Parts: sequence; C-alpha cells; structure tokens
Amino acid sequence: MFIPRAQSAFKALRSAQPRVRLYFVSKNAYSSQVEYKPIRSVLVANRGEIAIRVFRACTELGIKSVAVYSEQDKMHMHRQKADESYLVGKGLPPVEAYLNIPEIIRVCKENDVDAVHPGYGFLSERSDFAQAVIDAGLRFIGPTPKVVQNMGDKVAARVAAIEAGVPIVPGTDGPVTTKDEALEFCKKHGLPVIFKAAYGGGGRGMRVVRKMEEVEENFQRASSEAKAAFGNGAMFIEKFIERPRHIEVQLLGDKAGNVVHLYERDCSVQRRHQKVVEIAPAPRLPLELRDKMTDAAVRLAKHVGYENAGTVEFLCDESGNFYFIEVNARLQVEHTVTEEITGIDLVQSQIRIAEGMTLPELGYTQENIKPRGYAIQCRVTTEDPANDFQPNTGRLEVFRSGEGMGIRLDSASAYAGAIISPYYDSLLVKVISHAGDLQSSAAKMNRALREFRIRGVKTNIPFLLNVLENQKFLHGVLDTYFIDEHPQLFKFRPTQNRAQKLLNYLGEVLVNGPQTPLATTLKPAEVSPHVPAVPLVTEPPCGLRDILVRQGPEAFAKEVRSRKNLMLMDTTFRDAHQSLLATRVRSHDLLKISPYVAHKFHNLYALENWGGATFDVALRFLHECPWERLEEMRKRIPNIPFQMLLRGANAVGYTSYPDNVVHKFCELAVQTGMDIFRVFDSLNYLPNLILGMEAAGKAGGVVEAAISYTGDVSDPKRTKYDLKYYTNLADELVKAGTHVLCIKDMAGLLKPEAARLLITAIRDKHPDIPIHIHTHDTSGAGVASMLACAQAGADVVDVAVDSMSGMTSQPSMGAVVASLQGTTLDTGVDLRDVSEYSAYWEQTRTLYAPFECTTTMRSGNADVYLNEIPGGQYTNLQFQAFSLGLGDFFEDVKKAYREANLLLGDIIKVTPSSKVVGDLAQFMVQNHLTADQVLERAEELSFPKSVVEYLQGLIGIPHGGFPEPLRSRVLKDMPRIEGRPGAELEPLDFDKLKQDLKESHANISDRDVMSAALYPQVTNEYLFFREKFGPVDKLDTRIFLTGPKVGEEFEVTLERGKTLSLKAMAMAADLKPNGDREVFFEMNGQLRTVHILDKEAVKEIHVHPKANKAVKSEVGAPMPGTVIDIRVAVGDKVEKGQPLVVLSAMKMEMVVQAPQAGVVKKLEIANGMKLEGDDLLMIVE
Repeated sequence: MFIPRAQSAFKALRSAQPRVRLYFVSKNAYSSQVEYKPIRSVLVANRGEIAIRVFRACTELGIKSVAVYSEQDKMHMHRQKADESYLVGKGLPPVEAYLNIPEIIRVCKENDVDAVHPGYGFLSERSDFAQAVIDAGLRFIGPTPKVVQNMGDKVAARVAAIEAGVPIVPGTDGPVTTKDEALEFCKKHGLPVIFKAAYGGGGRGMRVVRKMEEVEENFQRASSEAKAAFGNGAMFIEKFIERPRHIEVQLLGDKAGNVVHLYERDCSVQRRHQKVVEIAPAPRLPLELRDKMTDAAVRLAKHVGYENAGTVEFLCDESGNFYFIEVNARLQVEHTVTEEITGIDLVQSQIRIAEGMTLPELGYTQENIKPRGYAIQCRVTTEDPANDFQPNTGRLEVFRSGEGMGIRLDSASAYAGAIISPYYDSLLVKVISHAGDLQSSAAKMNRALREFRIRGVKTNIPFLLNVLENQKFLHGVLDTYFIDEHPQLFKFRPTQNRAQKLLNYLGEVLVNGPQTPLATTLKPAEVSPHVPAVPLVTEPPCGLRDILVRQGPEAFAKEVRSRKNLMLMDTTFRDAHQSLLATRVRSHDLLKISPYVAHKFHNLYALENWGGATFDVALRFLHECPWERLEEMRKRIPNIPFQMLLRGANAVGYTSYPDNVVHKFCELAVQTGMDIFRVFDSLNYLPNLILGMEAAGKAGGVVEAAISYTGDVSDPKRTKYDLKYYTNLADELVKAGTHVLCIKDMAGLLKPEAARLLITAIRDKHPDIPIHIHTHDTSGAGVASMLACAQAGADVVDVAVDSMSGMTSQPSMGAVVASLQGTTLDTGVDLRDVSEYSAYWEQTRTLYAPFECTTTMRSGNADVYLNEIPGGQYTNLQFQAFSLGLGDFFEDVKKAYREANLLLGDIIKVTPSSKVVGDLAQFMVQNHLTADQVLERAEELSFPKSVVEYLQGLIGIPHGGFPEPLRSRVLKDMPRIEGRPGAELEPLDFDKLKQDLKESHANISDRDVMSAALYPQVTNEYLFFREKFGPVDKLDTRIFLTGPKVGEEFEVTLERGKTLSLKAMAMAADLKPNGDREVFFEMNGQLRTVHILDKEAVKEIHVHPKANKAVKSEVGAPMPGTVIDIRVAVGDKVEKGQPLVVLSAMKMEMVVQAPQAGVVKKLEIANGMKLEGDDLLMIVE
C-alpha cells in the first residue's frame, strides 16, 4: 500500500538537480528514457471545483498554483484559491474563454509556469491542446497528445479495443457530421441507437433514439450541444444496449510502461446519460467479472501506451457480458470515490507521474492496492428536479453544508452571496461519503445532505435523498434504467425554506410598502399585548362540545333548550372584528388568546370564529389559509363548540355554486373542526336556505337555520316584514329539520319591544326548539334588546367582549353578564374573566389601527333605524367611500343606501344582498343621481355588476318579487333566472380542478381545492404568495403590516421549538442594474441579505418584463439562458405542446413548448438575447 511521504521531503526532492533514468521499453510508445524533473508551478486550464482540487494538491506538494479565469468568473472562488490568477478570453463568450489555447499558453510563458493540468471538460481531451503545451516547452499533466487523440477519437479507440481483445458495441466507423449519415446508419442497423459527441464526454450531446421520426431532431440537438461544449459537433453513433450497468475502471500508468488499476466505479445512476451518483467499488459485481474487466482495461492501456490517470468505461449487461464504451483520457469528476476506497491521491499521482516518477517508486503496485469499504459521490447541482431538472441560477442567499466523520466536500463557489451563472455547468458541490459498507456510506451521505441549507437557488438534493433511501439502491441493484423506472424518486417532500421566504416578505414590505392594503394612514401600535396566563399542563374544563361529540346534534340542541340560564355566544373571533376592524384580525392574535378562552369560557354556547367574510379576507388580504386557522383554533379550544356563518347556497362566497360545492365545503369544515352552521340566505329565500341546511346536516354539523331580520315588527305601519312573515318562516325552517332557530338581526334593527313580540310568538309556536339571537349594537340599544329576548324565552344571545363590542359590533359581554347576575338567567360567566379577556383585546385592537372603525365612526348612531345598514357592512362602506373619494359625502351615502334599498324593493340586507344595495348607493352618490332619476334613466345607465346580477336572479328571489319597472328597464333583453340559481349548475369536477391547480402550484391539498372552488382567482393569488413568501401568519401583526424598523430585533416562532431571532439591519441606498435593492438582516446571529425589486424605482430603468404565472397566455422562460432559436412569429397559430423557442444554459438546450393552443400575439425576445428565469417570452392567446 502507498506510504505517504512528508511534504518537506517532496520539496527537497524538487529543489535537487534533475536526474535521468533509462528504461528499455520495446513497444507501445513508452519512452525508453524517463527523466525525473520536478515541477515548480502548475497552471490549471479549468475552473470551479476541479481547479481548486488541483490547487490543493499543488499546495500539499509545495508547488505554486496558477489559475485562469474568464470575465464572467472574475468573482469566482477558484481564482482566489490559486497563488496567482490571470484573465483569459477577454471579450469572448464564457465557454470560449476557457477554450482559447493561445492565450492559455501565453499566460504560461509569461508567468514561468512549468506544467499544465487540464482538469476535466473544456480542453482536457483536446490533443491539439496537449501538443501545444508540449510544443511550448511545458509539461502536460495527462496522457501524451497521441494517446489523447486516439482515445478521444471514438473510432480509433474502438479499433484499439479490438486489437487489444476488448469486446465492443457495434457503431459507426468514424465521426458523423450530417443527419443524412445518421439516418443511413439507423436504417441499416436498426433502433435503438445512441448519439455521442465524438470529441467529448460527460453526457453532453448524448441522445438515445427509439423512433425513426425522431432521428433528425435529436441529431441536430445533440450535435448543437456537442459543438457548444467541445467546439466540434461531430457525433458517434452506436447500437444502444438495453438495461446495462455502467462500470468504469480507474487506471494509472507511468512513462516506463507500468499500468495499475484502482478498481472500478459503478456509475449506473444516470439521468439523460449524465452521472448523478457514483459508487466505488461497484456493488454486487461478481469478482470474476470484475477481474475480467480490470484486466481488459489494463491490457488496453498498455496496448496504446497509456500514461497518467485515465478511465476505461464499460457497459455490462444482465448476462455478465461487458462491452467497451470509451476511454476518458483525463481525470474524471467521480475520481473522488476511488481516492476514498484506495487512499491514493489521484491528482498528486498525476503530478508525480508527469515529473517522471514511476508507479513502483510511488508504491503503486497492483498487489499493494486494495479497496477498503464503500464510497458514494453525490453531485449537488443547481437544478430543479421538480421541473425536469432545469438549471436554476441566481444568488446563493444561504449556504450551510453538511459535514462530519466520513464526509468529504469538493466545491468551488458554494458560499452565501455566490452568484450561480447560466454560463457553466450546474455542479455546486460534490459530496463524498465513505464507510465500511454500502448502507453505512449511504446513511452518512443521507445525513450530510439533510444538513445542507441552500437558499436562493433550487438544488437536486430532494432527488438525491430519494435515491439514497431507495431499497434497490441500498442493496446495490442498479442499472442505467434505475432513475427512469422509479418515478417515486420524483415525489419530493417539499423543502419549506420558511425563514428565507419570510425575509423576502419583510424585505418586500420595507422596499415596496405594506403587502395588504391599509384603509387609513394610522400606524399599528408598538405594543405586545399581555396574554393572561392559564394552566397549560391541564386540560380545559368540559363544555357543550363534549355532548355534541358524544351524542350528536339532536342531543346538543336538547341540552341547550334544557338550560334555564341565558347562554352566550362570543363573536369576538369573527363578527366583532368584521364590524370594527374590517375583518382584518389575524390568526396570530386569535390563537394567542385561544387557550385562555378554552379555560375560562368553557360554559359558552359557542364561539363564532369562522365563515362569512373571514374566509376570503384571510386569503385575499391576510395571506393566510382559513382552513389552517380553523384547525389551529380547534387544537387550542377543544371544549367549546365553534359556529360559522354559512350563506346558504352561497357557502362563504358571494355567488351561487353547484350543489356539490356547498356539500363538499360543509364536509371539509366539519372534518377540520367546525360544529354549528348558522345557515342564512341574504334574501330569506327558502330554496337557498334549505340547500345549506341539508349540506350542513349531512356533514354532521349542528344546523342553526337563521331568519334574517329587517323592518320593525313593533310598527304596524311596516307591513312587508310583519310578525306573520317571520313566524311563517320559522315554521318552514323547523319543518325542514333545523336543530336551532336563529334570528339574525344584521343591522341592529330589533328594538326591545319588537324583540319581546317576535321571540314570544316563535316560542309559543315552537316550545322545544332552541332560539338564538344575533344583533348589532349600532344604535346603542343592543344590550336592552338582548335582555328583552332572554326574558321572552330566547336561549342564546350573541355578545362580544367589552373592548370589541358596541357600535357596529355586538352588545357588550360584560354588560349582559352583569345585568343578569343573581337572576334565574345568570350566564354563569365570571365578570373578572371577562375583564382580563377584554384587556387583551383592548391592547390587540391598537395593532389594527389602520382599519379602526373609530377613524370615521365615533359612536353608535340611531339613524340605522332609517338607513338599515348592516353592522358588518357599515365600516366597510365607510372605507369604500373614502377609497372612491366619497369620504366627505358619507352622510349622503347613508341616505342613498335607504333610497337604493327602496328602489330594489325593500329587501333583506345581508351579504351578498347588502353589497347590492351598497354598490347602488355609492353609484348614486358618485353620479349625483336621485332615486327618481335612477328609475327614469335605468335603460341608459351602466349599473354596478352586483345590481344587474341581483335583478337577473343570480342570488335568489326577494320576498314580494323583483321591483318593476326597474328590473325590466335595467335588464332589457338580458337573461333571467327563475328559481334557485344553483339548481341548474353542473356539478364541479374537483379532480379536474385539483389537476389544474397542480399545473401551477406544488403541494396542493383538498383544502386548497375547496378554496379555489369558491374563490378561483383569490386562491390562485394566495397560493403564489404562499410559495413566494412562506408562513407570514407567524409574524407579529405590526411587523406583518408595516415591517420592522431598522435596528429592531424580534422573534418569529415557526412551530413549537423552532424560533427565529431576527434583526432588520439596513436597506441599500443604491439600486442594482436590474432594479433590485439589497436589504440586510441578521438571522440567528448570521448576516442574511435579500434582493427586492424596487417597483417604483424600476419604472425609471428598462427591465425585461416577467411572465405572470397566474396568466396562462404569458409564456415565461423556464430557466435563465440564451435564446438560440425562435420557431414562431407574431400571428402564427400554435397547438398545445408545439415548440416555440429553444434556450441554452449551462451547456443544456431546452425547447419551450406552447402551454395552450392559440395565436402568438406578441414576442418579447430576439435571437441571442440573454434571459433570466420567468422572463416573458411571448403571449399566446
């Protein structure tokens, strides 16, 4: 075995006088005179990790290292690792710079270089380069030019193999340069065949062809790739062997004719003929077959007079036959695994052999070389395995490697801040593991790869992990079909990358302002609300939900009715903040107080915490998932029933949906934690109501059918909605099977006397049904009305905690609790708990100052009895008025609301019908129209869309019918719907919707599909936002809304036990050329930076437009690269899948196909244009 020599001894040897040894060699082109001459400096004609690998070997041997670099590589690490570095190829394209032989020789001559190491790729297999080096009086660290030429010429190599008695595969006699020659060979020998670059390797320019009609296209693409990579597009064609193993033998030869093998490597794990994972030695390879292959490799090397390092590659079939493929007359990427199992430094060996040392002098005799254990090499590349391994370029925002015992890393520009360019190979780092057996080596590799944290570019690590965990791989059952036949390798556990995404969000807020529209100029308060303590180690007390879960909805309703005291439902978690804070309260603040509510308010009837406007606002403005909100609240509050608002056939939307959508929604809601469905219809239209009731009931929920209240049953002059109207509706709902009956007074119009009349009448007719009352306190009479309801026989009333009550919200919880203390209706709620609960919300409310209703509304207002504006709409209507420039005319808007209501037929007003009235009111004020003018000019006016759809019947039929002649004048000959709007809709295909979403988004859940069924565009935008910015719901509210202050330290808890410590450091004053602004953060004590496009500043500079992923007609670049072929023109008709553009990046060419059939409307590119990922290529409509 090789015994290492001391570095000082080698340095002394080099400084000694050259000596000459004479060898008498009779054949095979070996020199008869071997001269030992020390090498004092080595130039590496390469870049990246192989250049650094050679530099390290030089340093260990006491040799000066010299680098060359292209203009594009001036910031690359390899030039910094060398003792000296020099620019080559100024003004040349990136690859051509490293192919410029005269300049490389010039650098050598001008800087006293002794020898040149070619690395791999680029010029490493160019015999003219090896000859130029020697002609310049330098030494070439590799085989002789003649051997390089013969072995690089695949035809000559085949001839040599035949002469040496090595089996070969049938193939062309010489290089092929035209597609006609390729067709002729294929027709003569049949398919399948494989095209290979005649003057290079590494999988570049390699294609397998199985169909005759694909020969021409594949030949052109392969030839083009080969020309770009090696400077010559000539191809070699040979018969393709099915299901082979790719085994290669590592050789070392000296100038005296000695050749040894360093055993074999298995390179069968390949994709598109590019090696992905290499193993040494080859697992499960019979010793007899190994010996035959290594003997054949040594025999071939001696036959051609091979010296220095090289590899003989074979294909081995299932029957144990093996065939010569080629000789790689250079060092290979995967040489590392051979070094690990033999302990021999191949690069140092190359240099020593070039100096004139013989293998025996180095201690390399065959009997001394023994393999130890197993080594695996994984090539970590900047390619996206989820997107067909497209090269990914950009800036490494984060780089943290995996290390430890048995792990070796060979890399170049793998550090935070490094730029991954589209000009060169996508290899980022080679990870090599070594252990006693294959499984142990794989375990070390798996562990190391999991330790990596790479952000800013996508990598193939998820794919490599899948390979390492595959049982066939772990048992060494491999062939070149391994990847193709294991589609599960492409099923990835999504990398969350949450921290970096959150930094991107914070940077976006700091550079471009709030990412959710703020209703006013007020800023969130700088407070951290105090959360009252609860004993988290104990379970919260049992509540009504325990009865519901154990015995079902009927028993639940019976229990509610049997209670003698008044029960409360707390609306703080939904309607209260909808009314006061524009529905903007985030899950972050709701979940903080949830454990306290579970422990202290276990005797509540329910918490209203979901549905209605909170659903779409969560997606649209808060950028969080409403389903996750429900799920997380249920985890923290297991004992109190949850109630949601279901808009009948409209579910939680603003339009009608197919029946199966409403049913599926209710099923999913119950599965996620919902209990009680308050089902209502915005027009009290029974068919819509009953559909919602059926859906909630079949899902297993408690059905609480709601009658939307308007008018005044205590006023005998208000005859449209009289007492009989409501009692008749109650009869119908009880008959339809409701478990609980609700009166939904959405505008706060239910006066105390009207409440007594209404509840008494319903209770007399339905003594066994629980009655639940909902109101708003807009007038200030809410508490009085709720007390009247309780005294008249209501079982439950809605309240909000004190600091979130009053005005357009619900009556005060504390006021109702205090008013009934000591009476038979005593709520059983402790007023001290209410006070603590209220204190939390009093502080929390200040975080939402930008949405605070008190900005425009200072107190309750009894004019609600005139305008009848629902509480949940009142503040929203104010903010809308301000955004439309009508802020000073809000009193006019309120008056117009009353007129609009009467114009539309004095309708029930609750979402979405209330929106119809509000839209018409603002339309009237904006256009200075009276009610009479609207009626007179109805045929010529362009009404809001919601008004037209209401008159068409899209949300149902109002009590008393549609207003005439307004309806006829507005609609003219437009279609009308008679009956329930959703009845005629075709069932939604959920499977197709899921598939459609998967085309644009990763990791789509059934919840996402349901959200998209209700709000297609809103959900699509939310999913894109989530993918880009991560879990923004974890941020504190002030930080979420307006971002941190520079210098501010704060924490973000991603999940239990995982907390980020963040600090906003600075924002660059200067703009990058592409319009980006750099923002600096400190995360967990480490500097992190993000680049954010400044949307205002970028207007002043030209930046190529980006494709909008949400718009299917916009075709974007799937990867950064150069446009090399445009196959369509403006006006061309294209079919789905038709080739549009060919891009080239990292020596790989990609054909961009049409995402849909259509016509090319616009081209944004030209040949030769360099593009970034997602740059707009064209528009196909």
